[in-house]
Amino acid sequence: MIKLLNLSIICLVLISCASEKPEGKTEAEILFKEAETLVKEERYLLATEKLNNIKNQYPYSYYATPAELMQADIFFFQESYVEAAAAYLMFKDLHPKHEKISYVVYKVAESFYRQIPETNDRDLEPAVEAIKYYQELITKYPSSEQIKDGMKKIAECKDKLKAKEKYIADFYFKTEVFDAARWRYLEILNTFEDKKLRSHSMQRIILSSYYLKDYKNCLKYSENYSSDLKSSDKKIASEYSKYCKNKL
Repeated sequence: MIKLLNLSIICLVLISCASEKPEGKTEAEILFKEAETLVKEERYLLATEKLNNIKNQYPYSYYATPAELMQADIFFFQESYVEAAAAYLMFKDLHPKHEKISYVVYKVAESFYRQIPETNDRDLEPAVEAIKYYQELITKYPSSEQIKDGMKKIAECKDKLKAKEKYIADFYFKTEVFDAARWRYLEILNTFEDKKLRSHSMQRIILSSYYLKDYKNCLKYSENYSSDLKSSDKKIASEYSKYCKNKL
């Protein structure tokens, strides 16, 4: 009987502790602290309910703004990166001078970065957007602690974009759509500084011109690119330059 009584007391204490509200001067503050605790416990649905209560019942309270940011973080924690990016961008637009704005810009970039597909044959627009906001972070908030990570990820995104453009141009070349291939390789030269990629593109521009029977431009590109071609690319380009010369 005593054991049952003790067990009942313990259960009552636990229930009391579980339902005890955090201290706060206002109901909005209490709701916000409850949401913070729920986020730490990864109980995101319940946390969102608390934040919605702040938004709907206390829209002009001090805690309305941090509640918006916490909701964006919840989307990010749930790996809902499209929704997270939208929420962070809305916060950025509404509160451009907020004390955590550098963090917000970083999280916008991160939300797009997390959407980048693993393969190069899919849409890489998220990489473009990620670069945009990482660069904004570096330019506007140079003292941010996320600068180093942002610079590293810009390089990763650019590598992805380079690989994507090469993949598309090579695809056109292999499928013998030489006009599209040449245009793509010319765009690569206008966009990227990578020497290996540029040499590959120059060689393919010369070859594409030959296959298009555009012998005049074949020779022109060969002359213009000669000094920048790597040895393996230069050998092939030189052969096709001779073919073009013989056709004129």
